[in-house]
Amino acid sequence: MDVNSLIATVFSGLSALVVEDVADGGDVVVVSARTREDGVPCPVCGMPTAKVHRYHGRTVADVPVDGRPVVVHLRVRRLACPALGCRRQTFREQIPGLLERHQRCTVRFAGQISEAARELCGRAAARLAGLPALPISRSTALRRLRRLPVPASPVPRVIGVDDFALRRRHRYATIITDAQTGRRVAVLPDREAATLESWLREHPGAEVVCRDGSATYAEAVRRALPDAVQVSDR
Repeated sequence: MDVNSLIATVFSGLSALVVEDVADGGDVVVVSARTREDGVPCPVCGMPTAKVHRYHGRTVADVPVDGRPVVVHLRVRRLACPALGCRRQTFREQIPGLLERHQRCTVRFAGQISEAARELCGRAAARLAGLPALPISRSTALRRLRRLPVPASPVPRVIGVDDFALRRRHRYATIITDAQTGRRVAVLPDREAATLESWLREHPGAEVVCRDGSATYAEAVRRALPDAVQVSDR
C-alpha cells in the first residue's frame, strides 16, 4: 500500500479534502489539508464559482488516531460571486457533512461527543471522552447535549398530570408523564388551566388522564379532551 492509499484509509473521514501532509506532533497528529478546487454555488444567488478572492485558515479537531488527538490545519477559500447583481460579493466555502459553520471540530468528532453526553451528561462525559483521546470539557459536553434534537414521540394513551414546586410557595410547574411507563412527556412552566389546555390541544391522543383532585386540571382536561376519561385521586 502506497502512502496516498494509507492516508486515504486512515483519514477516510477527511475524503472531502485534499490531505497534503501528516506530521507527528508528539502528543498529537497534525494534518495539513485544503479544500478541493471544485466550483461552489453562491449561498444567495446559487451561481457556481471557483474564483478565489483569498484564503483562510481553520484549525479543527478530528477523531483520534493511534490513541492520539488529531488536529487538522485546513485552508479554505473565500470565493467571489460572478453574478453582477448579487448582494453577496464574496463568501467563504463550506464543507457539508464534514464541518459546520463556526465549528471547531469535524461532524463525526462532534457526533461522538454528543453520544457520550447523551448517556453521561457533563463531567462524566468529559472524563470518558478523555480516555480515547477526545479531550473535551464538561461545558463542551453540555453544549453538544443541548444541540441534540429532541426525539419526537407520540402522546401516550394514558397520561398523568401533576404539579411540583420549583420554589416552594412561590413558583410551581406541571409535569406530564406516561402513566403506564413513568416516562416524562413534558414539563409546563406553570400550573394554570390555560397552559395545560393549550398543550393538550396541540398534542392530542390521550384517552385517559390521571390527575390529582385539582379543579384547575379537571377543567382544562374537560375543555381540551371532552371524550377523555379522567381518573382522580382524593
